[in-house]
Amino acid sequence: MRLEWRPAIFGALVVLNVCLLGAVSTARQAGSDQAPQMSETFFKNIQILKGIPVDEFMDVMGMFSASLGFDCASCHSEELYKDRAAFAIATPLIQRARQMLVMMNTLNRANFAGQPRVTCFTCHRGSNQPASIPNLALQYSELIEDPSAMAISPDVGVTVDQVFSKYLQALGGAERLAGLTSMVATGTYEGFNTGGAPVRIEIFSAAPDKRTQIVQAPDGVGIKTFDGRNAWAAEPWRPMPLLTLTAGNLSGARLEAIVSFPAGIQKAFSKWQVSSTQIDGRPVQILQGTNAGEAPVNFYFDQSGVLVRTVRWNRTAAGTVPVQVDYADYRDVAGVKMPFRMIMTWTDGQNTFQLSDIRPNVQIEAIRFARPAPFKRG
Repeated sequence: MRLEWRPAIFGALVVLNVCLLGAVSTARQAGSDQAPQMSETFFKNIQILKGIPVDEFMDVMGMFSASLGFDCASCHSEELYKDRAAFAIATPLIQRARQMLVMMNTLNRANFAGQPRVTCFTCHRGSNQPASIPNLALQYSELIEDPSAMAISPDVGVTVDQVFSKYLQALGGAERLAGLTSMVATGTYEGFNTGGAPVRIEIFSAAPDKRTQIVQAPDGVGIKTFDGRNAWAAEPWRPMPLLTLTAGNLSGARLEAIVSFPAGIQKAFSKWQVSSTQIDGRPVQILQGTNAGEAPVNFYFDQSGVLVRTVRWNRTAAGTVPVQVDYADYRDVAGVKMPFRMIMTWTDGQNTFQLSDIRPNVQIEAIRFARPAPFKRG
């Protein structure tokens, strides 16, 4: 049976994370306070996806879901809802997935010098059965550009400085933004990991790149922190009580912190390109920032100059997965316009942040950005 893509798949992936959090009581906990723990030392019966951190392993699960349109029970035994140890059962589809990973890696080694040119999505593209017959409707339909693509066409008619200058001016001016050194925000947070119900969130940010969010989840307090160098998540929907974020997830946590202080965004990347596209039929300017050894980040600015979207990418053992954040509901806060609504979308979840209050330039204790204690159910 072909499983079509449905938003409910996101919810099932969150269920997987929550179930795994309970399941780790039978796995080794050593290393939860050290960075980072590898997949095979934490999960059971890992055969192919060895030697990668736990957070990357979960991104691979997101790649499977996005590529095949599957949820957790599509591949894992349905016994997982009664016995969490059932995640380790090698079902026929799990065995097939292992074969597909071997095939994918062989193709990339033999033809692309080991670069991940062929991934799950290359063939599946949202279907569990890759199509082998051309689709004439696709062939003759209007070509629609993907605004969130990593590859962009440089626009030589606009400079990086011009786009950033317009952005800072639209928010209140470079001088006001340079004076923004910290902020504390409160509001609501909702998604499949909260059962779709809005719960309270507090966000603490300090320039240039520190950020902590505290979510009052139904089953306990979830904390995600970036201290300027390291990032951790102690949240109920994570696979372990204290997850050290690595590679693309670490860069993503840094990006969330940097975006809070627009005056520092340009300096946060060593190389920039300018391009343009459309989002929902509206023209936007793209700035793509890159740092050595990291995937690029796309920043999208509307015609008024404000930031409306970022897209970043995490490289995994099964290919690259995107993370998109959309910004809206800009309001004036002490002379500076700030987004009060953010929607974060990635391959295994979607969350909405709706802020109700932002207090700028307040004193924040350094302990707010310290490594959090492992999550405990309330």
